[in-house]
Amino acid sequence: MISVILSAGMGKRLRPLTDNIPKPLLEINDMTLLERMIKNCIGAGITDYIIITGYNGEKVVNFSKKLEEKYNITVKTIENERYDVTNTSVSTYLASKHIQENNLDDFILINGDNVVDPEIINRIAIRENTSMVVDNFKDLNEESFKLIIQDKVVSEDNLIASGIIKEIGKEIDIESSTGEFIGVSKVSKKDIQKFNEILEELMADDEQNYYDFAYKNLSSLSKIDFVLTNGLKWTEIDDKNDFSYAQKLIQEFEG
Repeated sequence: MISVILSAGMGKRLRPLTDNIPKPLLEINDMTLLERMIKNCIGAGITDYIIITGYNGEKVVNFSKKLEEKYNITVKTIENERYDVTNTSVSTYLASKHIQENNLDDFILINGDNVVDPEIINRIAIRENTSMVVDNFKDLNEESFKLIIQDKVVSEDNLIASGIIKEIGKEIDIESSTGEFIGVSKVSKKDIQKFNEILEELMADDEQNYYDFAYKNLSSLSKIDFVLTNGLKWTEIDDKNDFSYAQKLIQEFEG
């Protein structure tokens, strides 16, 4: 299994913190977000990584080499040369197409500005099907990347749901939503070709599309597991309030 970490964005809402470095290289408790996420993935048994670079990409490349030596892992960096005029669908496709062309394994896809309870990575790593982590616990708001799961069936232990994605996006009515997609997912090897074909359609329509939308069409073609957080904590760091919350979470996780 491979971990793909998207690290191309500019992090404009975090300036001046990101004036000279991309978000994944921001430090909390003397460790970058990128290194902490890789440690989480190593804990789930993952040793191969693809990191998509863009803004200040050379710093991510150089740091990745240090991580390779430190943790005895393999890290491949792929540059999104058009990071400033494209979005995550393009960055994701660069990695996923490389994986398909080289007949590689399943991959976990992670937004590089995420801070998560390590158990979240453990839970999705063991899924055989294509999977998405959905927060079914926290209060939603207008900025939440919400989804509605149609024909939802939940496992007896309340950890996994199945169904078809009826809608996904920020504009969805909160009351109708099943929960929030947290930016951690897994694409099974058997679905990679279909996933890439859907990404190609998204990019042709608009290069500013998010990869998240690809899962809607994929859910009608292949079974997707929805891994429920059930209160496990996480945050995506979009602004300074998120960064402050991430600091509190890491203090909680690391004790």
